[in-house]
Amino acid sequence: MSEPADVPVILSDEPGSFPWSVLAKRHPALVRKVRDAFPYGPEQHRALDALLKNATEGVIEPLGERAADREQWERWDGQEYAGRSWFEVPFLWSESYFYRQLLEAVGYFTPGPWKGIDPFRPFKLAELGAPEADEELAALDPLAERPVEEREEALLHGSLWGNRADLGFRLAAADGESDVDAQLVADDSESLRSLFAGGTLCLVADNSGRELIPDLLLIDHLLHHRRVGRALLHVKPYPYYVSDATTADVVDALRHLTGAKGAAAESGHRLWAAMADGRLTVRAHPFSCAPLPYADMPDDLRREFAEADVTIVKGDLNYRRLVGDRRYPATTPFAEPTAYFPGPVAALRTLKSDVIVGLDARTEAALDAAEGGHWRTSGTHALIQVRA
Repeated sequence: MSEPADVPVILSDEPGSFPWSVLAKRHPALVRKVRDAFPYGPEQHRALDALLKNATEGVIEPLGERAADREQWERWDGQEYAGRSWFEVPFLWSESYFYRQLLEAVGYFTPGPWKGIDPFRPFKLAELGAPEADEELAALDPLAERPVEEREEALLHGSLWGNRADLGFRLAAADGESDVDAQLVADDSESLRSLFAGGTLCLVADNSGRELIPDLLLIDHLLHHRRVGRALLHVKPYPYYVSDATTADVVDALRHLTGAKGAAAESGHRLWAAMADGRLTVRAHPFSCAPLPYADMPDDLRREFAEADVTIVKGDLNYRRLVGDRRYPATTPFAEPTAYFPGPVAALRTLKSDVIVGLDARTEAALDAAEGGHWRTSGTHALIQVRA
């Protein structure tokens, strides 16, 4: 680990804290939702019930001997944490391992009829097929009439906010009808846009569905206007954290775009062609599902990020992995915990967990006075941070 030892790692052992609520409340609720989302058989039901009990009352157990990645998880500190309470090990690790055990329970990796079946797919498809998704795509048509720079700003903020603020919302903001920019606790967007200089962009995706589509629209804009020459889209190699994007989710999103009308369809077809000629490439590196910070990334991934003109890291989980899931003072400069990163890096994130760096003292004090600590986890604030 390369994070400073004097900054405490976030655990889940404080009742009532955000990490504790994830393990004690969110995970059990998710197990029940997954159990009801598919007509699983008795074997999967027994395994899910056992996971529900173990994750709330038991201790961490190793993967089964037949699990192909058992040794990998042991190297990822699994041997050290086995036998300990889920609440007493680093929050990032326990949360990640829960999702790996959930896949084990439903037979995702086991030869048989449920192998490769994404347990979160019904939730992803429901969001992608919601009427709001079509309304958001329709907002691309009036956006196409705006100047190129204004479109780029709107698409960048659309990628930042995901399905919380669609492109129509961004258009309203451009006309002074929204306070969305006031909800940014840090905004290095001009620095980020200065890094789009015709080279290679890496975008580390977060969620699927209505949050992945704005990422793809931003990539299309940057490619179409030659702001970047090539884009690498990093997704998860298997289902993870309920809605995290996989290659299958990229395909679903592209099909949704190409099946739309107007400007959305044009973007979809351009992206499809960019995949075919290699200007847009999907990556699914195993480390994308590691329970570790990016400071511990393997050499091949480090080389790929080093060769990019800029890497955009999307979302809350990726932010925790980028800066380290630790209780940094909020005024810690963003450049300090990201100094290890092998090239220019930007974070686009709505705030949904405790970790935060790069704020000025006045901003932190104002947020604490207005909202207590809730602003860190409510998803009502966001940031764009850059270390060039």
